[in-house]
This record gives sequence, structure tokens and C-alpha cells, in this order.
Amino acid sequence: MSALSITRKWRRLDEPGLEVLHVQPDDEGFLVLSTVVHAGAEAFGLSYLWQLDRDWRTHRLELHLASPTVETLQVERSEEGWQVNGRLRPDLADCEEIDLSATPFCNTLAMRRLQGSGELTTLYVDLPSLQLLPSRQRYTALGRDRWRYTDLGIAKGFEADLEVDDNHLVVAYEGLFETLDENQA
Repeated sequence: MSALSITRKWRRLDEPGLEVLHVQPDDEGFLVLSTVVHAGAEAFGLSYLWQLDRDWRTHRLELHLASPTVETLQVERSEEGWQVNGRLRPDLADCEEIDLSATPFCNTLAMRRLQGSGELTTLYVDLPSLQLLPSRQRYTALGRDRWRYTDLGIAKGFEADLEVDDNHLVVAYEGLFETLDENQA
């Protein structure tokens, strides 16, 4: 990723929804700020702050959810393992990265971590329930800018093709998300 900040806008394809995401370099690595409006069957608003190290590994994720009550969740990687709202969660020890259900951004972290085809266990955050579970995933590189995602855990058997840019940010996520360019409203 270049030293320049990036803004990405996604539209959901399966239900009404939008996300506006900003990635900017900081002293520790990268700071990701995003707002999600999901207007589907289980409507919610979400803002998150995702702190990444220089290798695009999660240091901390802070979520603010409105659905219909306001809830916050903080997930942090520590030397002891994943901490959720300050409490160690040994049941999440095998999780290598976070998968936040409402955004295609988390796929970027998995693809960068694997640097090619492979599998990993993610800390899956279901929205709007905020349930946290380990989930196994496979990413298969189909070319320089194409990947196949296969869920081996929570949604076992689900597959989708992903199109990505040079920063591994999703441009199109088959059936779920597409990027809005600057000329679209």
C-alpha cells in the first residue's frame, strides 16, 4: 500500500446497505475508520476503528453498533491472546485474524496474511448479534487480482469470487458487495 490515504465505498448487493471506509498510515501501521449502514431485514448502523500494524495484522478493533440499542465491543490482540472488552478469551486462541461480517475489508487482512492460497482460522464477529466465534476459511488465488473465498466454518460450503485492487482491497465480492466509484451516488 502506498503512503497515501485510501477511501473505499461499497454497496451491498444482497440487501440495502452502504459502507464508507478510510485507510490511512499512522506511526504504528495503519488506521482504518469506517461507517456502515445496513438497511436490510436486521437494520443496523456500525462505526469501527481498526488499528493495524505495519504487516496489516489487527492490533485492536473497536466497534460501535446501533441496532436498536447502542453497544460497543473492543477486540484486542495481546501477547496472551485475544481480549474482548478487556477480558482474555482462551476460546479464540487459534484465531489468526478478525472477520467482521458486515464488511469486505476483513478479506484484505486474510489475503495479505496468507500472501497466496491457503487457510486460516478467523475470529468471526456476527452482526448485529456481536457473537464471536472461531471460523475456518480458505482463500484461493485465481490470478493477480482474483481470489475465491471458501467458508469452512460458520457458513460451511459458502463460496464467492473476489476481485481486488493492488492493495488487496475488494473491488467486487460476488453476490454481496461492489465498489462505488467517484461518479456514482
